[in-house]
Amino acid sequence: MPVPEAVASACDLLDLDPLVVANEGCLVVFVDAAAAEDALAALRSRPEGAQAVRIGEVLPQGPRGRVTLRTLVGARRVVDMPLGEQLPRIC
Repeated sequence: MPVPEAVASACDLLDLDPLVVANEGCLVVFVDAAAAEDALAALRSRPEGAQAVRIGEVLPQGPRGRVTLRTLVGARRVVDMPLGEQLPRIC
């Protein structure tokens, strides 16, 4: 999952996981696989969606409701549900 370099650096410095801090302007959309390219084209046609990317897929096998991601080194890890409240914005 792409994380802007500035966000990754700040999270690294503060020992935060970018998946559990508040992220204004971020959108996750689930669409049928057959419509994914059309959805990306529609998002990318707007300035706000120019950086839209496909980040995953829903697989028929495996435990229901489990989200995994592939790390930078190619391993897979389970994405845990956030615990408690999101870190508040500081702005």
